[in-house]
Amino acid sequence: MSQATDTDATVADTGVIRSVSGPVVTATDLDARMNDVVYVGEEGLMGEVIEIEGDVTTIQVYEETSGVGPGEPVDNTGEPLTVDLGPGMLDTIYDGVQRPLDVLEEKMNSAFLDRGVDAPGIDLEEEWEFTPEVEEGDQVESGDVVGVVPETVTIDHKVMVPPDEEGGVVSETKEGTFTVEEPVVVLEDGTEITMHQEWPVRDKRPTVEKETPTTPLVSGQRILDGLFPLAKGGTAAIPGPFGSGKTVTQQSLAKFADADIVVYIGCGERGNEMTEVIEDFPELEDPKSGNDLMARTCLIANTSNMPVAARESCVYTGITIAEHYRDMGYDVALMADSTSRWAEAMREISSRLEEMPGEEGYPAYLAARLSQFYERAGYFQNVNGTEGSISVIGAVSPPGGDFSEPVTQNTLRIVKTFWALDSDLAERRHFPAINWNDSYSLYRDQLDDWFRDNVAEDWPDKRQWAVDTLDEEDELQEIVQLVGKDALPEDQRLTLEVARFLREAYLQQNALHDVDRYCPPEKTYDILGLIKTFNDEAFDALDAGVPVEEITSVDAAPKINRVATTPDDEYEAFVAEIEENLVEQLRALY
Repeated sequence: MSQATDTDATVADTGVIRSVSGPVVTATDLDARMNDVVYVGEEGLMGEVIEIEGDVTTIQVYEETSGVGPGEPVDNTGEPLTVDLGPGMLDTIYDGVQRPLDVLEEKMNSAFLDRGVDAPGIDLEEEWEFTPEVEEGDQVESGDVVGVVPETVTIDHKVMVPPDEEGGVVSETKEGTFTVEEPVVVLEDGTEITMHQEWPVRDKRPTVEKETPTTPLVSGQRILDGLFPLAKGGTAAIPGPFGSGKTVTQQSLAKFADADIVVYIGCGERGNEMTEVIEDFPELEDPKSGNDLMARTCLIANTSNMPVAARESCVYTGITIAEHYRDMGYDVALMADSTSRWAEAMREISSRLEEMPGEEGYPAYLAARLSQFYERAGYFQNVNGTEGSISVIGAVSPPGGDFSEPVTQNTLRIVKTFWALDSDLAERRHFPAINWNDSYSLYRDQLDDWFRDNVAEDWPDKRQWAVDTLDEEDELQEIVQLVGKDALPEDQRLTLEVARFLREAYLQQNALHDVDRYCPPEKTYDILGLIKTFNDEAFDALDAGVPVEEITSVDAAPKINRVATTPDDEYEAFVAEIEENLVEQLRALY
């Protein structure tokens, strides 16, 4: 304050650029608050205030700043970075600050976007069919649902009283076709409720309570559902080196996970990977409804060649959209691919701000930012009485596959499920290349009751047997590398054969196979149960004096590997047949 008085500096809604350093711009004489959105330079490039010191305001710009120079104007909007919420977000592809890419392409008449071009996050001219769910005289509170709009063939968009409105008594409701900005419900105090809301991306939307999740997010991936399950409302990390399958695993989860809404954030990933997502998703069929998968999906594409500052904001854009659908009572799965690129964007901006660096040059607040993001996941009691969840699955790309680097380590302190991808497994063509010895889930105990009630009473017991067998195999492999397999006792050699079936028939899964790409929990349980039957009968035969070679050469054993690719309406009979043949053939040996 005294500095401004001494220099007689004046501040206004329009300032002047003082310096430009990549995406970081400083301006003087600008009346601004932290996180205000500003428009920089003659072209009006979007930016956000990230630091204020005296009359110098520091801005991170969400677009390329080449050609911008000192003396150009900076205009302040006086509002923080917000997203447009309303019908039309699904089946849409946005950039990192919620500009619809198809609309921008149409404006530019080119796939290459000019700087300074802008468009609202939802179409303000499109009309939607609104059906009210309240009547005149009803009392509505903040967050209450006042009507429904069929947003896609799959999802009904529920129009709510904005969280920052107190509510009141309904004096008028409308039914019919309206744009998102036309009032559809009017309260006695004159408050007009429209289908369109805005919300600051860095602020949580309010809820009543965050509850302990007790329902799994069924993924259709045997190693995940069977050994390392994720709860609806849970958090998971998928770290792994280049080429180990992070993106494919996340895409499989986006396609098949048991969620109502999918928000997929491509945060700084390679352009060819995002192109594949953008091309593939509109053609995919939703296994839940048979409709297009995009009818319940929102894509945010911010590739590695896009401006670095927009990468920092795209995860907030995605989580805010997810919270809006959660408030409607939906279960949302959010994929962030990858949080390492987000952290690298923070590191670059932090270095340009000349902040004191932390470990490996990342800003000292890296852990806090990661926590703020992941803590917005959860299973919630919403203010309107519904329940909804956001499950966050974040990919991490540690350089050289080094899990000791700061982003991976700080993520592990926050998330409760860890799916560790292994380049050695990927090189051996074992997919998904999730290392079962390094991975874990802290949700297993609280999800066991669901699996007992909905799949099988002994689900936890069989899972523990599989984990123990794989652990024993890991120990035995170290001995095998020293002395060879033939030097082991027969019971340990048989354990290795059982573990091989676990790896090949249970843990491996073909994401490109029409049947094997999705495995329902019942089938996951039956495959494991079949391997357990083989284990029990084989060890009985071994105890009776039958050599391991004879036990493993029975005709029925190799058929275990074929169950995963057997159609879901035929596998039960096939499993029963193999089980019967296994028992018969193994018992015939003694």
